[in-house]
Amino acid sequence: MRIRLIVEYDGTDLCGWQRQANGPTVQQHLEDGLAAMLEHPVRITGASRTDAGVHARGQVAVFETTRTIPMHGVRRGLNARLPASVAVVGADAAPDDWHPRHSATGKRYRYTVLARQDRSPRWSRRAWHRPRPIDLAAMTTAAEALVGTHDFAAFRASDCDARTTVRTMREVAISLVEPGVVAIDVHGTAFLRNMVRIIAGTLLAAGEGRLNGAEVAEILASKDRTRAGQTAPAHGLELIEVLYEGGRPYHPRPGQAPEV
Repeated sequence: MRIRLIVEYDGTDLCGWQRQANGPTVQQHLEDGLAAMLEHPVRITGASRTDAGVHARGQVAVFETTRTIPMHGVRRGLNARLPASVAVVGADAAPDDWHPRHSATGKRYRYTVLARQDRSPRWSRRAWHRPRPIDLAAMTTAAEALVGTHDFAAFRASDCDARTTVRTMREVAISLVEPGVVAIDVHGTAFLRNMVRIIAGTLLAAGEGRLNGAEVAEILASKDRTRAGQTAPAHGLELIEVLYEGGRPYHPRPGQAPEV
């Protein structure tokens, strides 16, 4: 069987998605839990290799097993073996030729900023605290320059090894989640390493008056990383969902009854 999972996690105490030697990762927890449950080694592949500290509510992954097991058994059995920071919120059978990364047509990320003078314990693990006013209209104007197909070389990490830096952004939207909490929602076909975090740092610079909308367009055209804003901290970033042609895997919605 080839089984697809929707995974949610708090990345605060994790070293990212990909298994590595220097600390716990999401992939490690899933593979270890599956191996214990299925009684054979398991290799799991994810749609996005999120960095240390980054969260997800809609990570998509796939694995294969020789065991016959109902989907609710996969979800319940695996959740019983996972730490509190990781949970499987959906499971279904996947076609043999389906791949969580190569089959994806887009991804949605959200970067959250706490824009108020006082810190917030409630948001401390999930938002970048900026103790100063933010101009949402200025951020929105700056974001408009990023929508469309562009060369995003100025918005990638120095160690990014992507073969091309051209990407298509379908949406870059700014909204107020609640008083003092600003969301930067980015929907694109694919992303470069640290791209969303650099976009967030650049748009926030515009919101704080250190850049204007015209400058963001110039930064994009320059392809010069040194001209863009700082890389925003990882803990403010969350992978919201991964999109696929003809639909998307199971995503629980607010108020939706749980699977049985």
